Amino acid sequence: MTNAERPARLAYLPNGFRVISPGSHIVCARTGMPVPLDRLRYWSVERQEGYGSAEAAVDAMCGR
Repeated sequence: MTNAERPARLAYLPNGFRVISPGSHIVCARTGMPVPLDRLRYWSVERQEGYGSAEAAVDAMCGR
């Protein structure tokens, strides 16, 4: 499996993220959909998970 095919492992920080293991995308913690790293805008530092959209992030934070 190449980096282009596998999800990246990230450390989510308050003002960005750090790549722990290279990959082309993350998997949204709420929807399960792939999110390219260059389009990743929403994450939770506390939960250490990424989201594909603002709606998914709000759902996660509100416990929906």
